[in-house]
Amino acid sequence: MDRRTEEDRGLVERMRAGDEGAFGILLNRYQRPVINFLYRMLGSAEDAHDAAQEVFVRVYRGANRFAYRTARDRFSTWLFQVARNVAIDHLRRRRPEEPLDSASPADLARAVAPGTPATDAAAREIGDRIAAAVAELPEDQRTALVLAEYHDLPNGEIANVMRCSVKSVESRLYRAKRFLRKQLRHLLES
Repeated sequence: MDRRTEEDRGLVERMRAGDEGAFGILLNRYQRPVINFLYRMLGSAEDAHDAAQEVFVRVYRGANRFAYRTARDRFSTWLFQVARNVAIDHLRRRRPEEPLDSASPADLARAVAPGTPATDAAAREIGDRIAAAVAELPEDQRTALVLAEYHDLPNGEIANVMRCSVKSVESRLYRAKRFLRKQLRHLLES
């Protein structure tokens, strides 16, 4: 078990015992990755921040229901399961006329290409096209892709987050990448 996993376990136990400081540490540690995940799932900075608040409320209230069943279980896996469920709930509540990629092109470019100078119009255009293509993916493929490519989670942990088999994750990643290659082939040929 790595050091971060051990620390998280101790913080979860302290949080269960009513230590709000432990929750604050977990919040500070995971707030940015959760917001980034939700942003890529929902396509809106405002929705991502709203959803992140909901995620951490659910985590705080549900801490006693979270159980470490094996030594390899991680708090972060459970946290991303909660975040995925909240994202799905938000997508279901979204009005049909509200497009998935309702964020501004500049916001989307920053989401897929962090650190790109705002003045680089070509990078913004590429970021816009990638974000739009990712937004077209079905939720399960988008989730697998975002967790793999943006959060560097291994397929086994993605399977735990998505509550499916590793083979299913591999299939979803394959289909997502195949779709993106097709949608973005003009960028690859440049």
